[in-house]
Amino acid sequence: MAYIGRQPTAAALTSSDIAADIITAAKIADDAISEEHLDATAITGFTALGATPADTDEFLVSDAGTLKRVDYSYIKGGGITQASQWRITANFTGGANPVSSNWEEDDLFYSRIGDAMSVSSGIWTFPETGIWLVTAHANYQFIGEVSYHELIIYGTDDNSSYSTLGGSHGATADLAGSNTAYSTTGNAQVLFDVTNTSNDKVKIGIGTPVSSITKGDSGSNMTWIQFVRLGDT
Repeated sequence: MAYIGRQPTAAALTSSDIAADIITAAKIADDAISEEHLDATAITGFTALGATPADTDEFLVSDAGTLKRVDYSYIKGGGITQASQWRITANFTGGANPVSSNWEEDDLFYSRIGDAMSVSSGIWTFPETGIWLVTAHANYQFIGEVSYHELIIYGTDDNSSYSTLGGSHGATADLAGSNTAYSTTGNAQVLFDVTNTSNDKVKIGIGTPVSSITKGDSGSNMTWIQFVRLGDT
């Protein structure tokens, strides 16, 4: 373009020089985000994040044709984010409601997913709201002509009044009267909806005669409880 007199000084284009909503998809380069070369090396017009996005990192989405931003916290997820397993480390005799002593988190070929559960006097507190799968297992040993055993999972939504959520019951009879030692197991499993981590809690109780032993071990899982968060509440 020809000028009369001196050529004007070039000025940088600013955002105020561009009217709103005029840049179309056709004007955005195909390699604005990434272009892969024949050697599979990617180039990009932007710096790579290089880590899992923070919850407040933002993405652009089309909401029925309108571009909007959305935090990563709303779109992340998938898979199990919380899972842990605990066991009692020593035998105890007779019943207990709740089972309150000698709990430890598993430590053999084990790795927790997410945050730890917390337990106080046998009451279990969840680290996060959600739908949780709670599984309990007990291993018993008893001596006598007739014996029974029960394993119960209890839950509360007010941190006070507990209801029976699920359990198992069994009995053994030594008809010969030989007072032989017997072993058996009990299992219980429930889905528990945790909407408030301060109020929604669980405990397990074991009912059995005073002479019966509930087995515990610090090296293997004899009597244990497992918590797995399956999804949002």
